[in-house]
Amino acid sequence: MSYFKHGTAVVDEPVTIGEGTKIWHFSHVSSGAKIGGNCKIGQNVFVQNNVKIGNNCKLQNNVSVYGGVELEEYVFCGPSMVFTNIVNPRCKYPQETADKYYKTLVKEGASLGANCTIVCGTTVGRHAFVGAGAVVTKDIPDYALVYGNPARIQGWMCECGTKLKFNSQVAVCAKCDRQYQKIEGKVKLK
Repeated sequence: MSYFKHGTAVVDEPVTIGEGTKIWHFSHVSSGAKIGGNCKIGQNVFVQNNVKIGNNCKLQNNVSVYGGVELEEYVFCGPSMVFTNIVNPRCKYPQETADKYYKTLVKEGASLGANCTIVCGTTVGRHAFVGAGAVVTKDIPDYALVYGNPARIQGWMCECGTKLKFNSQVAVCAKCDRQYQKIEGKVKLK
């Protein structure tokens, strides 16, 4: 194996798991899942079948990634954060087929804070930052800092993870000197 699997972890076949990935205690990866290289899958993580996880992602303890969710590269999922995949779940009238799952996309470099909830059918933009406990009910643009219930834009984040301070329509990161421009309510790397 080109990846590490703790003795208590369960990995169903067939799966695709990239080189250097580590899967820790009591985690379960279902058949059909695709996990990139150099990922860290923490304790008690569940990855449902047909989920796609890009390279260099980190899923902290107690995260479940359900069908219909795709994580691009360098996504951070904080402890006990939650994804959903059905809008109106019912126990009496289950919707258990994959064609009923709403698609959720978390783009490159996004960070999802501890205990946040990402409601299905949403997209979290590149390098966006979702605060701990936030409930994301609509798309989050690139570089946005959101928190609250429902999550609202509270500011903007640099790719390196530093909160940006805009002077008019331009911001320069205090840590890495990347420059950003605000155009029509969105932020772009200059």
